[in-house]
Amino acid sequence: MDYILSIRMASSAAPGKTVLIADDTPFVRERFMTALEGAGHRAMFARSAAELLARVRADIEAIDLLLVDLKLPHQSGVDLIRAVRKLDGGRLPVLVFSGTVSSAEEVRELAALGVSGYINEYSAAQHILPSLAPHLFPDSFNRRGSPRLVLGIPIAYRAGGTIAAALTLNINRGGMAIRTTSPLERDTDVKLRFRLPGSKKDIDLEARVCWSDANAGMGLSFTRVDAMDQSAIDDFVGAHFADEKTGEAADSPPETPDDAG
Repeated sequence: MDYILSIRMASSAAPGKTVLIADDTPFVRERFMTALEGAGHRAMFARSAAELLARVRADIEAIDLLLVDLKLPHQSGVDLIRAVRKLDGGRLPVLVFSGTVSSAEEVRELAALGVSGYINEYSAAQHILPSLAPHLFPDSFNRRGSPRLVLGIPIAYRAGGTIAAALTLNINRGGMAIRTTSPLERDTDVKLRFRLPGSKKDIDLEARVCWSDANAGMGLSFTRVDAMDQSAIDDFVGAHFADEKTGEAADSPPETPDDAG
């Protein structure tokens, strides 16, 4: 069973979810709303920090997921997430729009506040639901093995004469998964370039395709990483999974309940 099919099955098997989108850019709100409502979910909006906090206070029992722009008017950054946590006690899953993170230190503080992951606010419409699904339907996705941090950021890759851009799905210390409808063949060597949220430096590394699925994308196992870049990846992932001592490559596609066995 492929990843996209598992998303559709989870959506059809469970009641629609409610997602609060906190962003002051109409284009971002409307695109996420279209993707969510097209799949039978409900989108709520907040255009400022004050609106976000008022929504959480009034509708906390109805909200299943928060998507937050850290540069909202009136209150921003880590202080905004702290204010949310004072209201919800850490109950609500929160994804942060990756382009609004300002520093690596902010990433560490967000991790301490229980932020679940990051999604690119300018994701193409077809990438939105695959990025949100593990948080909308956590029981439908396997959580065993090395932890994978949801991370939807742009990435460029090169293999031979092929140069392409895509969006990441998740990352761990040893690899990442990429959402693409034109995945490379297994065991293909690839050069990657991406930038972690909060960083001002591109990471360039080499990887090998360890799984490939036309419906889901491809998994990449890191094969050559500069020591400083590996340290940055370790710190980024480790901040969110402080109890994990080791990391594994993204060596299999995202599993479904049938695959989990």
